[in-house]
Amino acid sequence: MASPGLYQRLRANAQVRFALFATGVLLMIVAPIIGPLPGPGFIILFPAGLMLCLQNSLWAKRRYVGFKRRHPRYGAWTDRVMRRVSAARRRARDRLESLRNDD
Repeated sequence: MASPGLYQRLRANAQVRFALFATGVLLMIVAPIIGPLPGPGFIILFPAGLMLCLQNSLWAKRRYVGFKRRHPRYGAWTDRVMRRVSAARRRARDRLESLRNDD
């Protein structure tokens, strides 16, 4: 079995997880401020911050899942932007179901 990478080993430490979560929150706060400036700042910073928060906080994951259940269209869009593996699996499953229903 392969040994865990540096990122996984660092995330095992609670202080590092909190620092990554705080960095993600900071990126999400800064993203709307940078949004009016020319360039793709908001489009890059906000998903990066959201990804850091979701990877390092169970609370953030629960809130995100609740958001996705209340607003499935927006949840699917954010999953696609963040290139989440679960979103790719869900799209593949939906395509298979639609093909089966067409027959």
